[in-house]
Amino acid sequence: MAPSIPIFPEQASTLASRVDNLYFFMLATSGFFAVLVTVLVVLFAIKYRRRHPDEHGEPIHGSLALELIWTGIPFVIAMVMFVWGASVYFAVVRVPDQALDVYAVGKQWMWKFQHREGQREINELHVPVNTPIRVIMTSEDVLHDLFFPAFRTKMDALPGRYTQLWFTATRTGTFHIFCAEYCGTRHSGMIGHVIVMSQGDYESWLGGGSAGGSLADRGQQLFTQFACVTCHRGDAQGRGPVLNGLLGSTVHLSNGNTLTADAAYVRESILTPTAKVVAGFQPIMPTFQGQITEEQILALTEYIKSLPGAPAGSGGTGGAGASPATPTPGPTK
Repeated sequence: MAPSIPIFPEQASTLASRVDNLYFFMLATSGFFAVLVTVLVVLFAIKYRRRHPDEHGEPIHGSLALELIWTGIPFVIAMVMFVWGASVYFAVVRVPDQALDVYAVGKQWMWKFQHREGQREINELHVPVNTPIRVIMTSEDVLHDLFFPAFRTKMDALPGRYTQLWFTATRTGTFHIFCAEYCGTRHSGMIGHVIVMSQGDYESWLGGGSAGGSLADRGQQLFTQFACVTCHRGDAQGRGPVLNGLLGSTVHLSNGNTLTADAAYVRESILTPTAKVVAGFQPIMPTFQGQITEEQILALTEYIKSLPGAPAGSGGTGGAGASPATPTPGPTK
């Protein structure tokens, strides 16, 4: 028996069937009307062809019923596609609660993955089956696109920004990873594999540990290495804001604006410290542009995320951006 040649990638995630069903519906609808229009054009061309040079067509005054039909039917079909597509889109962009976070950095020409437990991988990603996985990504150089065909999900990895995608693998096995955005001469070689494992096998794999400790542990080492601890002290006696409970808190800036601290804000505060200065503090922090990699920024972010919600003796709840007299965490400057 000859081996089968699959036309589409296998379905291996909770999103795959929903994406495929919408795609097949749009493909079938487009194909049906393409064939219908082609057949009608041919039939009418034959039926109403000019049979002799003196023949003239009869005047046509139109039909309101016909115009309503060929306007109404496409409108209904378009609305079905819109509502169906919107429901799939919301499912794709809404990350489930308690998703397992994995960090990815695209670089010509490889994918570098970091797990919060400390494991680091290149062009391979180990994940457990039936568990929501959120991949938070960025790029070190040019625009890349992380694509999991079997999971029917992909997202651009942008230099200087964080993007994310998620999936829940429904079967164990090894599946392809591609870069779906042309990124240079070796773009076609920027491939890898995601290995979906049973929960027990995944726990065993994690149990292998990492020589550098968890991602937060590496971030703590970098926090000391770059002397961040001298200004961002937990007792609120440093020259920079306290960082406890920063992620997700409201930051009050010196220009009177406020923002909600996220990973992108932490990254900007490390690389461009004077862009957003916390109220009550001076723009004295030096830039670390060119001194720190994207992986190290992710480690520092994970460490800041792991800090307790409120600094000792602050009497606060961890909200960012107040003056030194009321110590609450702010950005890394």
